[in-house]
Amino acid sequence: MNQEKIIVRNARSSEFETVGQLMFDVYAQLDGFPKPDELPGYFRLLKNVGDLTTKPGVELWVAVSPDDIIKGAVVYFSDMQYYGSGGLAVSEKNAAGFRLLAVRPDARGSGIGRQLTLSCIARAREQGLAQVIIHSTKAMQTAWNMYESIGFQRSAELDFMQGELHVYGFRLKIVP
Repeated sequence: MNQEKIIVRNARSSEFETVGQLMFDVYAQLDGFPKPDELPGYFRLLKNVGDLTTKPGVELWVAVSPDDIIKGAVVYFSDMQYYGSGGLAVSEKNAAGFRLLAVRPDARGSGIGRQLTLSCIARAREQGLAQVIIHSTKAMQTAWNMYESIGFQRSAELDFMQGELHVYGFRLKIVP
């Protein structure tokens, strides 16, 4: 798949259900990540991801192919109070965040996750914010490596536990 042909845009409300199913399926198949019966609230959030867009500054973005097939998605937060994680991240000021990045299995390795991540960073920069905060887990090592290659740094003070799952915080300082 040619990365240049992928377009990142806001999801249409008619796509919310498809995006929710994509996220549910991607996270349910992650090795080492809790299964839907172990984190039912989290997986309910994934299925109903479009509901997050009712909060101020929350955007659901999709990466689509030229024929408008959704290949990946992410939720962007311009105000961390709506980020919805555990730990200290929700009290961070002058910061954006993104969560729930997911790429279809048949599109992995094509740069879509990186493109979605860079779109979130660009949006935070456009909004004049000083940093971007994200979280990851050991089960998401491929994404973790990508985040670090972009410049995100581990921020242990943002870590939290979600049930038995250790969730690791990262931040990227944005230079104006």
